[in-house]
Amino acid sequence: MNRSDLTVTTPMGVIMETLPGAQRALFARYHLGGCQSCAFSNVETLAELCERSENLPADEVLQHLLDSDEHDAGMLIEPVELKNRLAGDSPPRLVDLRTREEHEAVAISGSEMFSQDLQQAIFSGDPAQPVVLYDHTGRGVLDQVSWFRGHGLKETYGLRGGIDGWSREVDPTLPRYRIEMD
Repeated sequence: MNRSDLTVTTPMGVIMETLPGAQRALFARYHLGGCQSCAFSNVETLAELCERSENLPADEVLQHLLDSDEHDAGMLIEPVELKNRLAGDSPPRLVDLRTREEHEAVAISGSEMFSQDLQQAIFSGDPAQPVVLYDHTGRGVLDQVSWFRGHGLKETYGLRGGIDGWSREVDPTLPRYRIEMD
């Protein structure tokens, strides 16, 4: 679904899938979705959630989610843009947030596996040095980008689509994979 198709009658599961930072935005402004007492189900609509949450104005909440998503988009870098920047004179530092097993199985060339030591090196280095973080699908990277930016690294971005997007849009020789959970 496109973000322009979202309405107050859209189920929360669809909103969460369409707007990756929606849960963070809901919790930050309205304290919704962050704990058991304020949780919601995937089939509950935004209007239903707002009604049972002290009759919050559903249109206002939806607009907040859309505005937050637009802000989040500014923290992402497109795969093709990253490819161009990596080939440039001042390439960004490329950091893989996935597990060691995933990184060892398939990684973007030149990337570094995230660790406490690497974090310390980045945080004590030049805060103007561009950093690009990536995960598997790009769905979890925004929280990490926000965290890096909150620590003064304003030139930190997340790779839209993660390594999967990189494989689809830049390097189709890089194997794609799925993570299956029991």
